[in-house]
Amino acid sequence: MNLYRMLAARAEADRPVRVGLIGAGKFGSMFLAQARLVPGFHVMGVADLDPARARTALATTGWPPEQVDTGSFAAALETGRTFVTDDAEKLISAEGLDVVIDATGHPRAGVRHARLCVRQGRHLVMVNVEADALVGPLLAREAEAAGLVYSLAYGDQPALICEMVDWARACGFPVIAAGKGTKYLPEYHASTPETVWGTYGLTPERAAAGGMNPQMFNSFLDGTKSAIEMAAVANATGLTPAPDGLAFPPVGMDDLAQALRPAVEGGALHHKGQVEVVSCLARDGSPVPHDLRWGVYVVFEAPSDYAATCFAEYGLPIDSSGRYTAMYKPYHLIGLELGISVASAALRGEATGAATGFRGDAVAVAKRDLAPGEVLDGEGGWTVWGRLMPATDSIAKAALPIGLAQGVKVTRAVAEGQVLSAADVTLDEADDGVRARRDMVAAFGRAGAQAAE
Repeated sequence: MNLYRMLAARAEADRPVRVGLIGAGKFGSMFLAQARLVPGFHVMGVADLDPARARTALATTGWPPEQVDTGSFAAALETGRTFVTDDAEKLISAEGLDVVIDATGHPRAGVRHARLCVRQGRHLVMVNVEADALVGPLLAREAEAAGLVYSLAYGDQPALICEMVDWARACGFPVIAAGKGTKYLPEYHASTPETVWGTYGLTPERAAAGGMNPQMFNSFLDGTKSAIEMAAVANATGLTPAPDGLAFPPVGMDDLAQALRPAVEGGALHHKGQVEVVSCLARDGSPVPHDLRWGVYVVFEAPSDYAATCFAEYGLPIDSSGRYTAMYKPYHLIGLELGISVASAALRGEATGAATGFRGDAVAVAKRDLAPGEVLDGEGGWTVWGRLMPATDSIAKAALPIGLAQGVKVTRAVAEGQVLSAADVTLDEADDGVRARRDMVAAFGRAGAQAAE
């Protein structure tokens, strides 16, 4: 409740929180739009493989030309301006930097940046949930051991879900389910970047004007992003996936408490304490009333008859038993809210969500029959989609994480709908992501995943 006061005090003392942003895409641009308006923030540098894109992002989000590109990080530190570079490692190493934001969306890059942050003593806000789903438990442990904050990104749905789960538990309410909404039909698993915009609900022109990457946004539609984000939530909260992954039940805001109960009580859940994503579409394609497509929710239980009575007295949406209810946030502002994570890390030393164990995994499933020699194109592409799986099952099956399903060659035929294993592709053992994944499985392993549950 006091982040703004703390930031204002830093501004008054001329000791701003110095921030480095890696990745000037949509999420990064949304952060830039607000960061220049927050007292106590100094965006010291922006790193992007295409510096022109970074400069365009700064200009588009209202940064005056005289604020940008001073010639060096040292000059930026001295003058309060913002240096643009294509070298993320130099940004992370820049003297005076407090917090790094990884908004690249590339899991291997995220692993590399996280470990550089540990070496350089920087807090890290991992917008790159792809990296977090791949090896977040390991990265969070390494940062903690170094006395640093590793954090999910506030404004993105996983961190907002973590906040709601924490709120419920801090109030003494057992959490039954938590998750988010999306637009889902089973046939969307076959969606490609060529078909995404019509199904998503945007014209190609509007998407291009908004700087939206069709492959990245296709991952929201084909189920991959939901799997990745719910793996992150499971690993951060202790909630767990159902054995078959996400079911995407069509549920509106008014019906969360009734629908998201265990199946033995007439609901759609496999068990209490589950992550789940609800769809804004019924299976026939018709809209769900009062849908939660853009929001997040938590379903929790009255621990006593007295609490259940209070639920009813204060107008909460309750199920037919009167013991389950739900809270929800119908929208999220993505990068516009990201400064909360930056301020929390720098000023409180706290993450807005971080992995505490390996409970959920996002694994690659063939979108079509795959032949030996084909190269996988990763999240949101033409070849695979990501499915949520309990970590114990993923480890037992040696399933291929969706975060490693990019740029690797298929070694044997894989049927449409089949979960790929690591043996189905050729992995580069020297690759940062591959090595970190092996480190994480060794550190947490099957027994570690079970203990985390």
